Amino acid sequence: MNPPVRWHLRTAVALLAAFVVFDALADAKLEVVTFNSRALEGNPLHDPAKRSVAVFIPAQATNGARLPMVYYLPGFGNSSERFISSPAAWQKFTQTLADEVAPMLLVVVDGRNRWGGSQYLNSPAQGRYEDYICDEIVAQVEAKHPAPTQGMRRIIAGHSSGGFGALRLAMARTNLFDAVVALSPDSAFNISHLPPAKEPGIAGMKLAEIERLAGPGDAAPKDGELNYHLALSAAYAPRLGSTNGAFEWLYDADGKFRDEVWQRWLANDPLTLVEKNPHAFARRVAVYLEGAAQDQFYANLGARKIFEVVNANLSRCVFYEPPGKHSDRVPERLQRGLAWVFNSPLNDIKPKE
Repeated sequence: MNPPVRWHLRTAVALLAAFVVFDALADAKLEVVTFNSRALEGNPLHDPAKRSVAVFIPAQATNGARLPMVYYLPGFGNSSERFISSPAAWQKFTQTLADEVAPMLLVVVDGRNRWGGSQYLNSPAQGRYEDYICDEIVAQVEAKHPAPTQGMRRIIAGHSSGGFGALRLAMARTNLFDAVVALSPDSAFNISHLPPAKEPGIAGMKLAEIERLAGPGDAAPKDGELNYHLALSAAYAPRLGSTNGAFEWLYDADGKFRDEVWQRWLANDPLTLVEKNPHAFARRVAVYLEGAAQDQFYANLGARKIFEVVNANLSRCVFYEPPGKHSDRVPERLQRGLAWVFNSPLNDIKPKE
C-alpha cells in the first residue's frame, strides 16, 4: 500500500503521438511517448486523456533488435512525469539492467487520476486504466520498439499500488505478459486496508461530506489518508449505473460500517482472487512476489500468502523478503526481481549498516 500520507513516490487507436528523445546517460536514453487515449477520453473524473509515457532504452537497442519490454507501474501518487523530469538515475538503472541482467526497455506508466491513483483498473467511477495500459500504451510503444515474438516478451512490474496493478493486469491479460514482478503489492486487505479504514479520520467522515467531495469539479481533499480512501473507493466500489464518478463509501449516513461495500473491496484483493481461483495466472507466467520484512503496511504478509496459494500452479514462482520498510531501496529490489525473471545470478539485498 502506498497512501498519499506515505507518498513515494481496448483498442489502441490514438490520433496523436510524439516521441521526444533526450540526451543519454551511460549510453541509455529516454523517449517520451505522448498520445491521446481513447480509453480515458470522457472519463468521469475529467482527468486528462492526453498522457506521456517514459521509455528508457539501453544502448543495446540497435539495428532493430527486439528487446523484452518491462512495463512499470509506480506506486500511488507517482507517475511517468517524475521519471521524465528527472531521468538520469533511471537511464543509468536501465543501462545497468542491460549490462548486468539482460538488455530490456523500461516503460513507465502514468496511472494517476483526480484522487492520485487509479490502481490501474477499469472502473466506471474513474476510467478505463487497464485498457489504457494493456491496449494503448503497449501498442504505441511497440509500434516503434517491437517486443520479441517468443520467449520473454513483456514483463509487468510495479511497487505498492503498482505491485497490485501488476498482479491484477497479469491475471486479466494472461496472453499479454510473460512475467510479473510485484514489489510490496497491495493485498491481504483485511490486514493492510481494513485497519486504516476504521481509524477515526476515515470512519468519522460524514457521508454528506464524502458525497460533496466526490461531486463533479471538486478538488481532491488535502488530507492524504482521506484522499487515498476516496481513490480506493472509486477503484473498488463504483456506484452501479452511475456515469459521473460516484462510488459507494464504506460508511452509511449513520456512520455504520457497510459490509456489503467492504466485500466489493475484498473482491478486488489479489489474495481473494487467487484463493477463489488458484489458476488466476497462466501457468507459463513467471511470478516474483516480494515484500520488505519490516513493511509497515504488511504488504509482505499478503505477498507471502499469494505465493503459498499459487506456487504449485505455476512453472516458476518465488517469494522474497528483503530487509527494510515498504518503500526502501525500490530500484535495487526491482533489479533483483528482473534478474530472477531472466534467470540471472541473484544478489540478496543486505540490511543497511
